[in-house]
Amino acid sequence: MLKHIVPLNIKTFAILFVAVFISSCNQTATTKEEHPAVEHTEATEVKLTPEQVKAINLKTDTISFRNLKSSLKVNGKLMLPPQNQAQVSVLIGGIVTHIPVTEGVFVSKGQSLAILENTECLQTQQEFLENQSSLKFLSAEYNRQKELQKENINSVKTFQQAEADYNNAQTKNKVLSEKLKLFGINSQTLTNAQISSSFAITAPISGYIKHIDIFIGKFAEPNKQLFEIVDNRFLHIDLTVYEQDVSKIKTGQQVTFTIINDPHHAHSATIFSVNRAFEDNQQAVIAHAKISQADDDQLLPGMFIEARVQVDDYKAMSLPNDAIVSNGGEHYIYIEREPGIFEQVEVKTGTTDMGFTEIIPLTVIAPQAKVVTNGAYYLLSQLTKGEGEHD
Repeated sequence: MLKHIVPLNIKTFAILFVAVFISSCNQTATTKEEHPAVEHTEATEVKLTPEQVKAINLKTDTISFRNLKSSLKVNGKLMLPPQNQAQVSVLIGGIVTHIPVTEGVFVSKGQSLAILENTECLQTQQEFLENQSSLKFLSAEYNRQKELQKENINSVKTFQQAEADYNNAQTKNKVLSEKLKLFGINSQTLTNAQISSSFAITAPISGYIKHIDIFIGKFAEPNKQLFEIVDNRFLHIDLTVYEQDVSKIKTGQQVTFTIINDPHHAHSATIFSVNRAFEDNQQAVIAHAKISQADDDQLLPGMFIEARVQVDDYKAMSLPNDAIVSNGGEHYIYIEREPGIFEQVEVKTGTTDMGFTEIIPLTVIAPQAKVVTNGAYYLLSQLTKGEGEHD
């Protein structure tokens, strides 16, 4: 009996072993199906709170089209036309009694700059008013003698004397009237009640007061500079163009320029004239360009500039250099899709000049898309700060 039982137990054990092995495999497969492998995808969007946007001073702008390839590099200087700068002086001096303006303020043409006092001013007004009274009498006497002469009632000598006195009074009236203009006094409106020893120095042009060279109580000497006024609204650029490039410069060409000490802030201008003779001691001519926004407070006469003159119509999509960030060999920009949500877009880069870089998008970008121009590096850091964690 034992011989038949032993083989049966071995067979049964083998069958149970196989069943357990199969069951174990099924459980393992089930476990793998319940916990599939995680696929990591690269993030392309960054979401910022209003506080974060404010903290990093994030700014956006649209893509511009600039001529970065076909342009001529030239240097120049900001200049003012002679008719838009003035040195104020007086022909007749006086003691300064009041100065209602300060350096740096804007004044309009005809506005009072200072009040002077001079007894000669008082005397001139007196002489003018006295002559005015005499002129009325002499005019009437001249007309009376003229009528009498027609009827041969008076002598020719009497008429001639009346005519001479009247003409002399007219001449004196004209001289005194012009002298009053030197004091800024209108002879047509002067009356006895308006007589004063004070007179005003007025601004000959509108502009900003650059310098004041008088003070209260000082005697303002004739023909000496008392004020200097500049009207920066009429600033233009003098571009130095050397002989080999003169043929490339024409009126109407567009100019982009930056101040030497501020290369990141670009300005625009248009060439309106080109000199027809070389400058002294150099083979170069001066091209004059009108600034589009000459009232910009950052632009001052005498500043040196670096400019690019567009010599053809080629224009490329471009952004400020700070708007483009790099990660390895790839370049990105960030577009605001929704308020606070910024999408990373890969681009190729081209020519860089004047603080701008040409971009070649790898995907379509809307013409009015808001591109981050300040804060792009912060957005890049938010997307790349966790790249090492998966490794």
